[in-house]
Amino acid sequence: MAEPQIRIRSWVKASESEIRTGLLGYLSVFYGDLVLDGIVLRRTADGRFALSFPARTDKSGRRHSYIKPASDEVRQDIERELLRQLAEHPGVAG
Repeated sequence: MAEPQIRIRSWVKASESEIRTGLLGYLSVFYGDLVLDGIVLRRTADGRFALSFPARTDKSGRRHSYIKPASDEVRQDIERELLRQLAEHPGVAG
């Protein structure tokens, strides 16, 4: 079976105040037949782009992911592909 393809469904640019804190925008992506919402594009303190996946925090302060890559290698592959697609997207975090 072929591995599902990932592609951007929508991109919403963050507000100017969010951008100043490093949050650049919000992604919704197709991953095969699934739609994954709430993925965040950030710029790190050292200037790199990074994705954050949606999670909730419980009363004890522990994070529980709604969606997450199965491994760091998978996360890097997804990040690399979405950043490649974003580079072709007009108005994205230049």
